[in-house]
Amino acid sequence: MALSAGEAGDRLDKTLAAHLPDLSRARVQALMAAGMVSLGDHACRDPSAKAMAGTYTLLIPSPEPADPQPEAIALSVLFEDQHLIVVNKPAGMAVHPGPGTPSGTLVNAMLHHCGDSLSGIGGVARPGIVHRLDKDTSGVMVAAKSDVAHAGLSKLFAAHDIDRVYLALTRGAPPQAKGTIDTQIGRSSHDRKKMAVLKSGGRRAVTHYAVQQRFGPAAKPLAARVACTLATGRTHQIRVHLASLGTPCLGDGTYGSGAPAGAVKAEVEAAGLTRQALHAAVLGFVHPVTGAVLRFEVSPPADMQALEAGLAQL
Repeated sequence: MALSAGEAGDRLDKTLAAHLPDLSRARVQALMAAGMVSLGDHACRDPSAKAMAGTYTLLIPSPEPADPQPEAIALSVLFEDQHLIVVNKPAGMAVHPGPGTPSGTLVNAMLHHCGDSLSGIGGVARPGIVHRLDKDTSGVMVAAKSDVAHAGLSKLFAAHDIDRVYLALTRGAPPQAKGTIDTQIGRSSHDRKKMAVLKSGGRRAVTHYAVQQRFGPAAKPLAARVACTLATGRTHQIRVHLASLGTPCLGDGTYGSGAPAGAVKAEVEAAGLTRQALHAAVLGFVHPVTGAVLRFEVSPPADMQALEAGLAQL
C-alpha cells in the first residue's frame, strides 16, 4: 500500500486503518506488534509513529481456528443464508469472549449453530463479527458466514452505509424534538474504561435523534422514548451522546450520573430493568453478495416494554 507525501504525518496506525476498511485500527496495531507491517526493509512496530511517504507491506496471517468453543445456546435467528446470519441478541449476552466472559457469548452460540461456516477474518476470538452491541444492549446484529460477506459487510460499516436505529428510554427528555449530535468521542481522561465527548482528539461521532414520546408533566418530562439513528458507529456512542444532553439512558450505571425522579425510579424497579434501556431496533443493508435489500425490525424485550408501559402512566 503506497502513501503519498500528502498522506504522511498522522499516526501510522490511524493512517493505515483509514486506507484498509476491512481491518480495524486495533487489528492494524496487532499486526504491527507482530512485525507484520513494514516500510521497505524496516518493520513498523510503533503505532504512534508518524506515517511516512512510501510503500507499506502488510502481511495478514491466515485465520486460525477459533479458540472459543461451540455452546448449545438458543439463538433468535431473523435471517440466514450461506453468507450471513442476522440475530436478535438478548440483553446480558456479550458478543464475544473477553475478560470476565470467557463463554456464553454470541460467538459461542454461533459456533454451535453455524459450525465451521463462520468467517475467520474477524480474528481468532471473534469469528464472523463485523460489528457489536454492548453486552447489556439488546437487538439486531449481523455476522458473516463467508469471507466474501465479511469483506462486503466491513466495507458497508466502514462507509456507514447501514441503516441502524436504536430505541432508548431516557431520564428526562432531550431539549429539542429532533436533533443531531455531532462530536468527537474518545477515551475519558478521568476513567479509561469509559468513553467521553472530547474537545479535541478522539473520532467524529454523529447521532440523529427524534423524541417519540415524553412521559410525565409536559413542562418538565420525567422520561422519554427516543429513536437514535447512527451515522457513525463509535464505542458506546448513543449512551455517551444522550448523556451529553443530560438525558442518559435509564438504568445506565456507567453514563447515567444522577438519579431519575422517584416515580421513574419506582417504574424501573417494577419493570425489573437492570441494564441500560437501549435496544437496537432496526438494521437495514444491502446483502453484500446477492444485492438484496434487507431490513429487520424487532420490538424491545420485556423489560423495556414493561418500563415504557409504567412510564406511560406517569
